[in-house]
Amino acid sequence: MSNPGDEKIRMLQGSVKCLIFGLLGLLPVIGLPCALAALWLSGRIRRSERLYWNAAKPYRVLGAACAATGAIGWFLVAVLIVFNAVLKG
Repeated sequence: MSNPGDEKIRMLQGSVKCLIFGLLGLLPVIGLPCALAALWLSGRIRRSERLYWNAAKPYRVLGAACAATGAIGWFLVAVLIVFNAVLKG
């Protein structure tokens, strides 16, 4: 069994990682995988928040918001590129 203190530390570190990956999700080329990683991390951290208070919750929320924005944006860019390639191809 893990110590509640250890679980809280992992939750805080995960929230910061979520923010970092979420911000990287806004970048071109590497954005989509980083955004998906941030969304996955956010889901894992939310499960821990049911048991413990997360002092870094704003980081997780901002990271998830950036990740969602980046994922949707870069997915649309990829769709437009493929659509353009099909029309000209």
